Amino acid sequence: MTIHTTQGGEKKMSPSTYPGLIDFLQEDLAISSASIAVALRRSQQDPGPLPMILWQYGLITLDQLERIYDWLETSS
Repeated sequence: MTIHTTQGGEKKMSPSTYPGLIDFLQEDLAISSASIAVALRRSQQDPGPLPMILWQYGLITLDQLERIYDWLETSS
């Protein structure tokens, strides 16, 4: 699992992070495969952190977004 920190301190995920993150999204947060697929396609067109894309498109709640970033912090 790889998370890079940018100059501003923002955490940026590499694609190697996605398998574990996707498992977490599906198993712990019950996010549908279809929602994840939409976000992954969107991230290819408009690069950005997958959790933020999920939230921007209304596929997860703000609480779920916080849980994802907490998971990312503890899983790195």
